[in-house]
Parts: sequence; C-alpha cells; structure tokens
Amino acid sequence: MKVFLVPNYRKNEAVESGLSLELWLGRQGYEVAWAADQRSGITATPDIEGSDLVISLGGDGTLLRAARIVGYQEIPILGLSYGHVGFLTAASPEERDVLGVVADALAGEMHVSRRATLSVEVYAHESMGGEAALETFALNDVALTRGPLSDMVEFDMTVSGHHIDRLRGDGVVVSTATGSTGYALSAGGPIVSPDYTGMVCVPIAPHTIQARAFLTSPSDVVEISMSQDRPSVPAIAVDGQFMVKDTLVDRIVARRGPGDVLLLDYGPESFYNSVSRVFYGVHHDR
Repeated sequence: MKVFLVPNYRKNEAVESGLSLELWLGRQGYEVAWAADQRSGITATPDIEGSDLVISLGGDGTLLRAARIVGYQEIPILGLSYGHVGFLTAASPEERDVLGVVADALAGEMHVSRRATLSVEVYAHESMGGEAALETFALNDVALTRGPLSDMVEFDMTVSGHHIDRLRGDGVVVSTATGSTGYALSAGGPIVSPDYTGMVCVPIAPHTIQARAFLTSPSDVVEISMSQDRPSVPAIAVDGQFMVKDTLVDRIVARRGPGDVLLLDYGPESFYNSVSRVFYGVHHDR
C-alpha cells in the first residue's frame, strides 16, 4: 500500500503536515513517496505507479500539480487546503482533523467526484520549418491569449468540423467543468457542475458584443486556428503553465481526455458549499 504526497514546498505548514502524515502512515504500514521539487532539493522523480492515494497539501495550484502527476491514471486525489481559496480541496486543518480525513480516504469512506479532463494538442511552427505537435493533459483549462508583442489575437473557432466564428480579442479559454470556476469564470463564463463532462468555451474580451460563451457535448472536438491574415505570437497556458514561448502557433485542438481525475470529498454538496463560500461569501457549518 502506497501514498504519494504532493505538498506546496513554499508553505512550511504544508511540509510539516506532510512529515507528520509520513510518520503516521508508516505506522499504518503504508509506503510514502514525495513529489520532486527543485527548491527543496528533492530532485529524484519518484514512481507514482502502485499508489493507492495521492494527497495534495496546499491550495488549488498544488492540487493541479498533483493532477498533472497523476494524469489519466485515475488514482484518487485528496486535497488538503493550506492555500488562500482551496476550492478544489476536501478539507483544511481549521475545518477537520487532517489524520481523520486521511483515515476516511484510506478506508473508502469519502465520496469520489469524477472530473472530466482535457487532452490538448498545440501545433506550433519550428524554427527550421515544419510543424511540431505538443500534446498535454489538463484538469482545468487551456487558454490562448495575446502575447507581450501582440495587441490582440485573431482566430477561428471550430467545433467538430462546424465553424463557429472568426474572433478578435484578448483570446479564448476552453475549460472543463472543474476549470469553469477559474480563468473561464474570470472571462465571463458560467459556473458549471462537476458532473458535466463537455467543454466550456469562453472568448476573452472579444471585439464584438455578439460573441458568447458556449458549452459543448462530451464527444466534441474544439479547434482554435490562428488567422493567417493577422499573424501573431500568442501565449498558450495549460492549467496556468505556459507551454510555448515566442513561437508562431498554428492551431490548438482540445477534446475530452481518455481518463478522469478522481477527487475525494465529503459528498456532492461539497461543490455547492464551496461555490456558496468562495463566490458568495456564505460560511457553512460542517
């Protein structure tokens, strides 16, 4: 039995909690591995294979990092909040006893929330000519935005072969339901239940009042093609991590990923309690 820890190494409280968990888990007979981190000096890449549980200790950014490590393997992830928002996490030390939460997770007594993912392909021009394709995983979103050398971007949006429109503006976000409360929400998109498995497409500051956010079906494929009439060097970020820099991008293709991310929580109402707490300022007794 193996547990994989992904802490925010910049937060002492998160690291100390991880050390306490490692001692407790060791006494329960679990093998414990830690995610690599250059700042901490842990440079070896531990093997996540065979892990029964991944524990994220930090905020939503740390949980997204844990999700990138897990990818499509569908290993359950328990998020413990040591961040500012903690929208995706299951509990914080102020709300619940950490050891009790971990014990519940290991005993299978927590709700499993299946979260759809994205498989993202970015096609960019190589310096020597030709085209390079980069494929990556996303739990939240992929965002195409104007780069530092562009006043705006112009692109075509196509869904499963159906051309939607040619848009100009600051860019576009394609997100999962999980990512609907992140960048997509800031750009004017809706809050979407995590049970939804399609994609959320939100233009960013479009130069028209007619462009609207829209939802796709789970089987749709979204393609964003850069206009050849107005070439620019956009910034491409996947779950907040920039992919290509100072490179002409031809197109981005996003579709539902081949596997889901399994987040542990204390029930379906956890999502709506988090929406109420984070976006409306209402606090609930647990």
